[in-house]
Amino acid sequence: MRRELRIKAPTVAAVLLAFGVVPLLAQSHAPSGRDFADAQRSDGVMPGVLPLRERAKVIDRWLERRMEVVVPEVMRREGVDLWIVAAREYNEDPVIETMLPATWMAARRRTVLILHDQGPNRPIERLAAARYDIGPFPRAWDPEAQPDQWARVAEIIKERDPRRIAVNRSETFALADGLTGTEYDQLMAALPAKYRERVVSAERLAIGWLETRTAEEMEVYPQVVRIAHRIIAEGFSAQVIQPGVTTTDDVVWWYRERISDLKLATWFHPSVEVQRAETDPGLRGGQGNFADRPEENVILAGDLLHVDFGITYLRLNTDTQQHAYVLRPGETDAPDGLKRALAIGNRLQDVLTENFAAGRSGNDILAGALAQATAEGIAATIYTHPIGFHGHAAGPTIGLWDQQGGVPGRGDYPLFANTAHSIELNAAVEIPEWGGQTVRIMLEEDAFFDGDRTWYIDGRQTELWLIPR
Repeated sequence: MRRELRIKAPTVAAVLLAFGVVPLLAQSHAPSGRDFADAQRSDGVMPGVLPLRERAKVIDRWLERRMEVVVPEVMRREGVDLWIVAAREYNEDPVIETMLPATWMAARRRTVLILHDQGPNRPIERLAAARYDIGPFPRAWDPEAQPDQWARVAEIIKERDPRRIAVNRSETFALADGLTGTEYDQLMAALPAKYRERVVSAERLAIGWLETRTAEEMEVYPQVVRIAHRIIAEGFSAQVIQPGVTTTDDVVWWYRERISDLKLATWFHPSVEVQRAETDPGLRGGQGNFADRPEENVILAGDLLHVDFGITYLRLNTDTQQHAYVLRPGETDAPDGLKRALAIGNRLQDVLTENFAAGRSGNDILAGALAQATAEGIAATIYTHPIGFHGHAAGPTIGLWDQQGGVPGRGDYPLFANTAHSIELNAAVEIPEWGGQTVRIMLEEDAFFDGDRTWYIDGRQTELWLIPR
């Protein structure tokens, strides 16, 4: 089903104009036509990173817009009249974390947010059954008048008489299962019997909120991914890697330090691995990384390097895997076999995204892509996941490295428009120059599905990084 919220390719980061900070970010690239599968830019320009105060302004502006656009869309799509999002301090619901203003680091005491659909052509009512105003949620509880917080929530519900009351409980999606058992029990105890019968799971509502990207976010997401791409390029260079001296762990920790220097965060520890000719790498595939990583490894000329890397910026996450080749003395390019292997990996990316269609389940997309890859002679493994507010984010799972027959539950969820996905996979390819040795081209690039097409948010790797360049 086509959603009402329609986003095309990004244009200019207009969301930042009001703050006078656009010069700090490079202008975003607007893909069209064949550019939807374009290579990432190689101009070497690192976008500027906003100061913390300006980041907060952007986050809060986006939050208000999401409340105006995304909340009514997903609540009405799922037929929910009233949505309760509640958590206690330091025991955060994954959803509530995305609804708090930028200056709130966590819920305070018990924080209860209430969203009420007042009907067509009317805005969603927002209330905070809490001691404070909470960003876009005005305070709706006076502890002096009603000391019992849950009793006040029950009063709000009775006043509005909703038909379906959604709470964040889910057996399938951890991101939609944020209401703790204690909080659920206390809510249910406070509600009259007729309203207890109206309580339903907010599973699809919560996933819809988390996975939907707005036009304002997509103006800037290319810059977030661009920053990640530039950091990867800096690490895969002679400024960081000296063959015969530098270890894979040296590069990993350089990446961590570089992220910290930019006042950014990462949602997982980076990894750097080696595949090399005439040597059993001792590596086994796992989740796009390696399940059994070797001990600290000195990087040598002739190595094929692989990085798995992600950052968090403006509450958006990236997840990228790319490759570099370390030139041997006298070489000016990578062996043709490795370049062909990367091209096969790119083709596998195309095969997967060609199977994207709104309403199609993750398991169906996986099966179609694997069948097509097999028909084309590609030895494929696909393990693609949504990206956005979380690294392994809300939405359909399209394979796991150890579940190529589909993922029950999470893989049954359908693909919606206006969602972002980390196109994660690998292709096993024999390299003639390495005596027919098989290497795995492990790629991961962040992409956006607009309902018709899938485009790479800041392009994708189509050429191996060379060290030195």
